[in-house]
Order: sequence, then C-alpha cells, then structure tokens
Amino acid sequence: MSYRTGFGIDFHQLAEGRDLWIGGVNIPHHKGAVGHSDADVLLHAICDGLLGALALGDIGTHFPDTDNTYKNIDSKILLARTYHLIQEKGYHVINIDASVCLEAPKIMKHAPAMRASIAQILHVSVEDISIKATTAERMGFIGREEGLVAYASVLLQRTN
Repeated sequence: MSYRTGFGIDFHQLAEGRDLWIGGVNIPHHKGAVGHSDADVLLHAICDGLLGALALGDIGTHFPDTDNTYKNIDSKILLARTYHLIQEKGYHVINIDASVCLEAPKIMKHAPAMRASIAQILHVSVEDISIKATTAERMGFIGREEGLVAYASVLLQRTN
C-alpha cells in the first residue's frame, strides 16, 4: 500500500461583523474571518494538506480568489471538491491532525461538530479527525485578535 502525507496552513484576518466559520461550523463571536469564500481557515488548511500530499498545488490553484464562482462559497463545498480530486487519484484519507490558533473565542466546545462535519465530507470516522486549539499567549497578530491560523497534517492511502 502506498501512503502520502501532506501539510496545510492557512491564515485569515478577523473583522467586526463577519461570520466566524471554523471546521464547517458557524461559531458565535463579534469578529469573523475575512476572505473571498466564507474564510474557513481550518477547512482551507485541510484542503491544502490534501492537495499537497499528492503534489496537486494549493487551494488557490484550484479555487482562485480571482474567480467570482468562489465568492462567499461554503468551504465545505471546497473540501468536498478537493476530496473528489484525491479520490480521482486513487487515494483516501486515513487521518487528519489539525490545530487552530486564535485568541478568542474558545472553540473546543465546537470541536465535536467540526469533527463530524469534516468526517462526513471525507467519508471517515470522527475518530480519524483530530482538532486542537491554542492561543498565541497575547503575542503578535493572533494575540491582538487581528487574525487566526490553522495547521493540518493529513495521511492518505492508495485505495487500489
């Protein structure tokens, strides 16, 4: 069996009056992420990890922010389309380990819903999706609540 690993990272600014989507879940907060799509930093990092595992470029290559087709698109759709590319290459997800770094709000109470959303799209068990959260201890743009970042490590296995 052939295995491939990938790593994804994504950053977004935070702004007042925007929805905060993380891991396919709308999290109540006075600030939300700014982006061309719904700016779901975690799903974008996972997309990049999946694409990177098979050397298929990055999320911007497949879903450019210059294309209005993707304006305000639900990132769950982007993840599903990315996973379809992975399946076309003959691979499936074994597991994902992800971290989200933001100062506020606290998100771990939403992690079960995030894990369920991601697992459903990728046709895996919720036990195969790990989501962790951390802060920047009030340092830098994350500590000042100007932005957030997500990291994702993925393991793929050839299906055939």
